[in-house]
Order: sequence, then structure tokens, then C-alpha cells
Amino acid sequence: MDIWSAAITLFLIMDPLGNMPVFMSVLKTIEPRRRRIVLARELLFSLIIMFTFLFSGQAVLNFLNVRQESVSIAGGIILFLIGLKMVFPQPGGVAGLTSDEEPFIVPLAIPMIAGPSILAALILLANQDHNRMLDWSLALGAAWLASATILMLSSTLHRILGERGLIAIERLMGMILIMISIQMLLDGIGQYYSLG
Repeated sequence: MDIWSAAITLFLIMDPLGNMPVFMSVLKTIEPRRRRIVLARELLFSLIIMFTFLFSGQAVLNFLNVRQESVSIAGGIILFLIGLKMVFPQPGGVAGLTSDEEPFIVPLAIPMIAGPSILAALILLANQDHNRMLDWSLALGAAWLASATILMLSSTLHRILGERGLIAIERLMGMILIMISIQMLLDGIGQYYSLG
């Protein structure tokens, strides 16, 4: 996987367009000036958490004695389920969360941005090639920056695209994520059987 493929995959997993309605509903009770501060804070928390998992992922796998193929298969299954929820949405968004109070780390930083699927994907990337941590860091930074930009401009984008436009883009992203997840699953199964 090259740096751009990794960045696009991470961006699709973060799903900022799909999460936008949930973010807007969680933040709607907060005054507009405070809303941007809260959103920026949650985005920074999510970035710190994701970088922690990227760099400590290999140590976690070693400690748990988990092979790379297991992470690939598990990551593929999780991404498949997330992709299905994007294609066939349920009330409360992809994570099924609603909240009326000012968020602090939960539910926006975790699990809306830095959810189980992105953390599993980061562990998988780190385990795939530990010598390319700079590439994976750049990919994560690019995906996060694109997601953060979209979420910071959420009210403007919502007006431009409209509800139907957002739904159409989310479903398209869900289909792409399902294809990526199936490839991850097949790669993990293939590696497992090739190694015996």
C-alpha cells in the first residue's frame, strides 16, 4: 500500500461526510462561537489518540501475541460492517450515538473520528511495514487534515450539498469502504494460508 492509498483508506474510514449530521446534532445546543472551539479540541484529541495507536500498535500486537493476518481479517470485518452502515444508514448515524451535552473526548473524538475501525487500520499499517512509519504518519496527517477541514466547514457544506447530496456521498463512500474491507479480508486469509 502506498502513502496515497493509505491516506484515502484512512479518510474513508474516518467518514467525515457521514459523521457530519451526527456532529451537527451533538453540537447544535452549544453556542456558535464555542462550537468551533469544542470541535477543534475534539479533532486534536482524536489526532493524538490515532498517532498513539499508530506508534504503539506493534507493541500492542507483540504483547497480545497477535499475528498480522489476524489484524487484517479483523480490520476487514470491522470496515465491512462500517461500510454496510454507511450504505444502509440507521438512526443516530454510523456509531448510533446521540447526545445533548457538550462533548469531551466521547462521542466525537472517540468513537466518531478515532473509532475502533481506524485504530485497527492504524495497527495494521504499523504492523505491515514498521520501516515506513513516516509514510503512515503523513497518510494519517493528510486524512485527518481533510476530515478536520470538512468537519470545520460542516454547516457550509451542508447548505451546498443538501441532505440528499450528503446521503449520496456517504453511500458512495460506504461502497468504496466495503470493497477495501473485502480486499483486506482476502489479503489476511491469503497470508494466513501462505504462511501455514
